Amino acid sequence: MSFISVFDVLGPNMIGPSSSHTAGAAVIAFLAQKMVGGPLKKVEFTLYGSFAKTYRGHGTDRALLGGIMGFSTDDTRIRDSFQIAKERGLDFSFIVNEEETDIHPNTVDIRMTGQDERVMTVRGESLGGGKVRIVRINQVKVEFTGEYSAVIVIHQDRPGVAAHITKCLSDRNVNIAFMRLFRESKGHTAYTIVESDGRLPEDVTEMLKENCHVHDVMIVQS
Repeated sequence: MSFISVFDVLGPNMIGPSSSHTAGAAVIAFLAQKMVGGPLKKVEFTLYGSFAKTYRGHGTDRALLGGIMGFSTDDTRIRDSFQIAKERGLDFSFIVNEEETDIHPNTVDIRMTGQDERVMTVRGESLGGGKVRIVRINQVKVEFTGEYSAVIVIHQDRPGVAAHITKCLSDRNVNIAFMRLFRESKGHTAYTIVESDGRLPEDVTEMLKENCHVHDVMIVQS
């Protein structure tokens, strides 16, 4: 009789035993690496709640590592993500945080270091059924799900920036589904997240950066 691993179990659009702990984890990491927009040198996962308690048994660790390498939830390479990461020279680690309890039970912080030494931290929550929510970028509270294509604009909180963003998207015929602005405090760093019904044109990045108050632009295609 042949041995069947839990990582050989295919559900609808997923590898692994749990939509929350494997599929959701993979989606969070997949979205996170899209924000960096380049190969990673190092990644550190901090796990909270049930993620922290069951991450080995449910394959959350393999799913997170697979997602951070760009594997979709049904990619069979997730089963071998540890080995693949080592072959790619990706330095990875998992940290369990059981001290913070006032938090969604399926939460992970992902600290990514790119080849250019740029560092970004993303916090995500797995909501069940493969649905997720990104709730923090670089310590600024945000909210988006990844179900729509999104452009994330990091900018100073200054008058006229929001109008500049909407004009650039309008000029490229982007249909805005949702638009939200999140900020550290008045006048400081802000994140404007615009979600679109369709795929976002890549050249909108340079258009958005023409405003002197825009620091960075990230595009996450659905």
